[in-house]
Amino acid sequence: MSTQSIRESVAKAIERARVAQAEAESWNQSRVDDVVAAVGWQCYREENARRIARISREETRLGDAEHLYALQRKRVLGILHDLHGETTVGVVEELPHLGLRKIAKPIGVIAAASPATAPGPGLICNALPMLKTRNAVVFTPNPRARASAEATVDLIRAALEEAGAPADLVQCLDAGGREAAQELMAAADLVVAVGGQGTVRRAYLSGTPAIGAGVGNPTVIVDETSDFREAARRIQWGASYNNGTSCSSESNVLVHRSIADEFRAELIRSGAHVCTRAETQELRNVLWPVGENLNRDLIGQSADVIAAAAGITLEAPEKTTALVLACDDPRGDSPILLEKLSPVVTLCVYDDFAHAVESLKLVEDRCGRGHSCGIYSENPDRVAYLADRIPTCRVVVNQSTMTNTGSFENGVPFTTTLSSGSWGGCSMSGNVTWRQYVNHTTVSWPIEERRVDEALIFGRHWASVDLQASR
Repeated sequence: MSTQSIRESVAKAIERARVAQAEAESWNQSRVDDVVAAVGWQCYREENARRIARISREETRLGDAEHLYALQRKRVLGILHDLHGETTVGVVEELPHLGLRKIAKPIGVIAAASPATAPGPGLICNALPMLKTRNAVVFTPNPRARASAEATVDLIRAALEEAGAPADLVQCLDAGGREAAQELMAAADLVVAVGGQGTVRRAYLSGTPAIGAGVGNPTVIVDETSDFREAARRIQWGASYNNGTSCSSESNVLVHRSIADEFRAELIRSGAHVCTRAETQELRNVLWPVGENLNRDLIGQSADVIAAAAGITLEAPEKTTALVLACDDPRGDSPILLEKLSPVVTLCVYDDFAHAVESLKLVEDRCGRGHSCGIYSENPDRVAYLADRIPTCRVVVNQSTMTNTGSFENGVPFTTTLSSGSWGGCSMSGNVTWRQYVNHTTVSWPIEERRVDEALIFGRHWASVDLQASR
């Protein structure tokens, strides 16, 4: 497509989005909530969720269709639960003692880049909070997942029309490729970028206010005070879920030497294959054939497919859901400590907790600074020690790190966009929710003049001046 055609495609999409958004801006809260529920319901319905999961798996060849289906249902329900009862229209805060009133208003038209991994949930769970805040959104999907994105957007648009809302509140840009994405980002009012580092970097360079997702997979510490058998089961589940394609899947584990053998045994009982050092080398060669770049043909594939590619014979390939690599030095620069995007996790043994924390920091500095880490421990001082020393937005305790995108078993808000703060090159830290899609107008009235107690404000510094004056 020519540059002129791309510009025309973007201009038309933006124009349609602005017309639709202008209508939505006039809605009251009841109307907003009904439209969001209508869209959420159609995306949650079993037949629709299964269809999107099937299309995604067939097109991208990433992940597992059953896991994609379950993921979509869980995240839609979680997002709707988090949105339920929230006020996004009109007055959202009154502070009479300060003479302040805050009014919520939409941002306008949002440009959102979506990834190839779990494209259905990624689109839906961005669209729902954007609709809740009366915005319009135009998606630019990863080329590998265009058909999946179009099917998902078509489902949302049909739900909008059925609810009597303008379908153009949610669109998928006709033009594809980097030039089209950049043109859209420049024309929108806000950019939300979920994907690789390149996508996020282009979002911040677009000249439009941007929110980006961080890069990296979590490293987890399992100490000797923990329920390490339960930890092994949860880590195996997280590392293998949807073939490890989530940025929240466990990537590396540091386990205390005193429990390492039993931990490995529990991993095996849970469905993992613990590799010998020779097998680890074979997997390294096939997953990272050139430097630190992952083999794209094996990303998101099942454990048995990856093992076969490496020439590894599994005792029960149909029951093996994860591969565990052996690593002697977590402080080294081996690629097996980096992001894997596959059901593969690297296991290291440690003797000293402080040394393990320092090792975790070095790993995260290389692949996911600011993103997430985890710990299994019954010692609250160790949890505090880890949280204090690691530059990260999320420390997940005694849970799979997969829960950092939201869970009904913790209080973390549901999202598909995990920002990593300035540590990870992001404009914000924490989970991106509807709160990032709202502008506020503050109205102020005069109040009785406040008297400031200088002695209270300046403390001992004021007292020293007062003492000198008395002399």
